[in-house]
Amino acid sequence: MNIEPAIPTMKNPPEQFAGDVWVDLIAVPHGPEQRAVLAKVRFAPGARTAWHSHAHGQYLHVTDGTAYFGGRDGTITEVKAGQTLYTAPGEEHWHAAAPDSFMEHLALLEGSDPATSTVWGEHVTDQELGR
Repeated sequence: MNIEPAIPTMKNPPEQFAGDVWVDLIAVPHGPEQRAVLAKVRFAPGARTAWHSHAHGQYLHVTDGTAYFGGRDGTITEVKAGQTLYTAPGEEHWHAAAPDSFMEHLALLEGSDPATSTVWGEHVTDQELGR
């Protein structure tokens, strides 16, 4: 047993996020037999991801604020603090904070390297956000 070393907060790249979004990695694999990654992600008001999908799906648990999640079919789902959203493997989606408040969620996904288990697409338009 050991207390994990702190990993500095990182700002997510503008190629994949619009607005200010920060990530704190909470749990990362120690070796090839482990694949789960857990991160706390904080979005400034109105910030959002680009379209993306995860090879093994993803759980998103909103811990603060209101989140919006969109799918390619045009559906937008509002998720409040305390609720968990699941996206299936390969399902293209985006995440966004409400325009007037910060939003934070925990992201749990499988893939020893999120950079290779996540496929990124184009930026989400204001129209796709319903704004």
